[in-house]
Amino acid sequence: MKNVFQYILLFAFALLISSCGNSDDDVSFDINNSELGLGEEPDDCLGFGENELLLSIQDEFTTLPGKVSILFKVSDLMGNPVSGLSADEFTIYEQGRNDDCFNLISSSESFARISPNTQVFNNNTLLVLDLSNSVLQSSLNELKAASTSFINNVMPSPASESFKMAIYWFDGEDELHLLNPLTSSSTELTAAVDGITADISNDPSTDLYGAVIKSTNIAEDLLDDSVDAIGAASVVIFTDGTDQASRYSESDALEAVENADRNISYFTIGLGAEIDTEVLTDIGKTASVFASNKEELENTFNEISQRVSEQANSFYLFEYCTPKRDGSGENNLVIQVNHSGLDGAVQTKFSANGFTGGCE
Repeated sequence: MKNVFQYILLFAFALLISSCGNSDDDVSFDINNSELGLGEEPDDCLGFGENELLLSIQDEFTTLPGKVSILFKVSDLMGNPVSGLSADEFTIYEQGRNDDCFNLISSSESFARISPNTQVFNNNTLLVLDLSNSVLQSSLNELKAASTSFINNVMPSPASESFKMAIYWFDGEDELHLLNPLTSSSTELTAAVDGITADISNDPSTDLYGAVIKSTNIAEDLLDDSVDAIGAASVVIFTDGTDQASRYSESDALEAVENADRNISYFTIGLGAEIDTEVLTDIGKTASVFASNKEELENTFNEISQRVSEQANSFYLFEYCTPKRDGSGENNLVIQVNHSGLDGAVQTKFSANGFTGGCE
C-alpha cells in the first residue's frame, strides 16, 4: 500500500509540473528544426552555453575563389527582431577534417563584412486599410496622414527594388480591394493614399476576417514568387471596429495567421472604443498597437512602422573569405554574434571545392 501511495504522489507531481504555466506566456523553441532555419546548435566543444540571441539561417552559398555567404535573421528569445548589427559584432569559427574543435578565424584577415542583401532578399509589405463607413465618415483625413507617415518611415530612401509595398483596402464586400500594386516608389504609394475619397466604398460593413485571410493568401503568393531570392513579408492591418460582415469566422482568420509561412509577420493597428483588442492582438502576432482616438492615429502608425522596419532590417548577408582551400572537402562553420551583452551562435557547413587564394 505504501508503494502504491508513493506512485500516486509521483504521478500527481509530474502532472502538476506538466500543467504549470499559462500557455499564452510559455515560449517554446524547436531549436534544431525550425528556429535556427538551416543551421543547428554549435558543437559542445566550443562551450558557448545557451543562446540569448537566435540566428536563423535562411540561405547559404559559396562563390569562387573562396567566399562564403550566409543569409540569416537575428531575433531575441521572444522573437523580436534585432536590427542594426555590424560585422565587428560577429565572430567566425571553422572546423576542418584535421581539427578536434573549431579554430577562430580573424575577421580582418578574412575580410568579414555585412553586405547589402538586395541581390538575394526580397521584403514586401502589405498595408491593409479598413475603409468601412465609420472610417470614411469620421477619421479619413487622420488615416490618410498616418498612412503617408507610415509609408515614408518604412520605405527605404533611396528606393530599392528589394523593398516594396502594396496597399489594399476592405469594407463589407467579399473582396480585398487593390489601392496600389506592389512598388518600390514611396511617391506612388503616398499619391494613392492621397487619392482616397469618402465615396470609395459601396458597402458600409466590415469584412475584417476576410481581409486577414485574403491578405495572408497574397503574402503567401509573394513568397512563392521569390524564386531567385529569399522572401519575407509583413501584413499590416488597420481597423476601427470588429468584423460585421460575418462571411468568415474568427477561427478561420486566426488559423490563417497561425499556419502562415514563418517569414510572414503580422501587425495590427486598432482605433477607437469599438475594436476587440484581444482579437487584434491574436491577429497581430508580431505586434499590435491601439489608438483611443483619431488624434493619436499617426503616432500609433509610427510605432508600427518602426517594428516593420526592424523586422526587415533583421536579415543579414554575412560574407567572409575562408582560409580553406580546394581538397579540404566539407568544413564546419560557426557564426557567433555578441550584441549589447547578449550572445547567440549557429552552426552550418560549406564545401571548399575549387577554393583558391585571391578572395577579397
